[in-house]
Amino acid sequence: MGVCTSRPAPGVALVTVDFPPVNALPVEGWYALADAVRAAGRDPEVRCVVLAAEGRGFNAGVDIKELRRDPGHTALIGANSGCAEAFAAVYACEVPVVAAVAGHCLGGGIGLVGNADAIVAADDAVFGLPELDRGALGAATHLARLVPQHLMRTLYYTSRTVTAAELRAHGSVWEVVPRPALLGAALGLAGEIAAKEGTLLRLAKAALNGIDPVDVRRSYRFEQGFTFEAALGGVAARVRDTFGKENSP
Repeated sequence: MGVCTSRPAPGVALVTVDFPPVNALPVEGWYALADAVRAAGRDPEVRCVVLAAEGRGFNAGVDIKELRRDPGHTALIGANSGCAEAFAAVYACEVPVVAAVAGHCLGGGIGLVGNADAIVAADDAVFGLPELDRGALGAATHLARLVPQHLMRTLYYTSRTVTAAELRAHGSVWEVVPRPALLGAALGLAGEIAAKEGTLLRLAKAALNGIDPVDVRRSYRFEQGFTFEAALGGVAARVRDTFGKENSP
């Protein structure tokens, strides 16, 4: 359980997340992920990073149970800071990052893939921001990098999800494959990228980040201010307390 890094092919680092049962990350998990991605990007032998996950889904966001156990705001502050660090690590990674997504990609998962350079998805992958149903706000910054503006707003307000095939139609998912073929497809794309000259790849990553029209870190931190406002006002806890009870008898 946790975050591990391996080298499945020359020039490629595979960062794998495993927090059973659904990859809802605790505070320490977000920081561990940020550290692993940064370390992989700094390695001069690495020219592409693949971000993947074990288990039922790619990422279920923040560990709501950890927030519930905290009578104050320490866990919330930690989760928000940890998410910001992990998202920024993916975005600012010195080499391209390919996200390999299977199953659910929700909440914080959108922050990760929205900041990745490319996305390969399994045909069972679904993407969404259930933030309003979880007493939180945030990651609209990253969802807006995956879908057009009006669709982003509708998905955000409704907490609905979209499929990998729908995102491919919008051009944000590179390839959709059967789940057993996902890692191979992601590593194949990463290998194609890693075959390029390493210094040029790093320059290209810096150049593409430099021409982005939105400062994703500042934009996300602005969103998080409203998460803190919801927490301080008490509405976040009221909504969060209903999580997992919707289908209870």
